[in-house]
Amino acid sequence: MASSHLKLALTYDVQQLHLELNHCLRKQWPLHFNNFDYEGDWRSISLRSASGNMDDIFAHSSNMAYIDTPLMAEVDYIRSIVDSWKCEKESVRLLALSPGSVIKPHKDRGCSYQDGSFRIHVPILTNQSVHFTVDGKELFLEEGTCWYMDFGKTHHIENRGETNRVHLIMDCIRNEWTDALFLENAYDFELDPIEKEKKKITRALMMAELERMDTDAARALLAKIKKEEV
Repeated sequence: MASSHLKLALTYDVQQLHLELNHCLRKQWPLHFNNFDYEGDWRSISLRSASGNMDDIFAHSSNMAYIDTPLMAEVDYIRSIVDSWKCEKESVRLLALSPGSVIKPHKDRGCSYQDGSFRIHVPILTNQSVHFTVDGKELFLEEGTCWYMDFGKTHHIENRGETNRVHLIMDCIRNEWTDALFLENAYDFELDPIEKEKKKITRALMMAELERMDTDAARALLAKIKKEEV
């Protein structure tokens, strides 16, 4: 089945990430707008937003063109990570969960790869007492690693440690480049509705062509395809 999480074979320079995070921490980080979904202190700052402002931390604003904020130009290494993803990006943010804070169990609509949009996490700062659970499975996301998670499924996070947990989060639009990347990293496309529709169309075209050919070999192959559908 399509995976609720996928650790990609991509790693990033933790020292560079820490240096640029320290620069970003000098800025003003607004509290997260959805105060029903967390307890404690959960803040964010935007590198790319619908308005182009750093304090615009909303994601998935419909029918909006996203543009880099001034902060993106100040973090060369993080920008190189974002640019290395050869797909359209919507919001790009840094999100910080303070010690003792909890993001309650919830689902985020429009954040599943199967839906055509997806969310990538690059942990920049974390600790062993951060508990990240997606679809009932607890994960530990090491600094400098890269993850996809299906946030259309129930997830929650607890920072029981003594240091902040900060992630780079990119909202991306699926394309052929990302399909190839996910396939290389063993994403299971079998139950992906987009892939199922592609296969259905291909099968229908093949059957129509075999019927048009109307040879013994074509009829035999057509019968085999129909038998496999049963």
